[in-house]
Amino acid sequence: MNKLTVFYLEGCPYCRNARKAFEVLTAENKAYGDVKVDWVEESQNAAMADTYDYYRVPSVFMDKEKLYEAAPSDTYEVIKARFKAALDAALA
Repeated sequence: MNKLTVFYLEGCPYCRNARKAFEVLTAENKAYGDVKVDWVEESQNAAMADTYDYYRVPSVFMDKEKLYEAAPSDTYEVIKARFKAALDAALA
């Protein structure tokens, strides 16, 4: 099983939706709860964040492979679907 790294910022509405989506998905599918997810607050871990290729948060990586980077138009439903795909990839 692979580990996911999620970059986020406190106060970001997209990041709040990502957290909510993650909680809903893990409640819906217990296997998702087995995936190790490192939530990295970007402003508190700038040196680490600089080693990854992304512009917007939330951004989800498996190793250094970007699985998702939020777009300004992403709704909660889009964020949830992309987080589900990332969790599925981590379980594969």
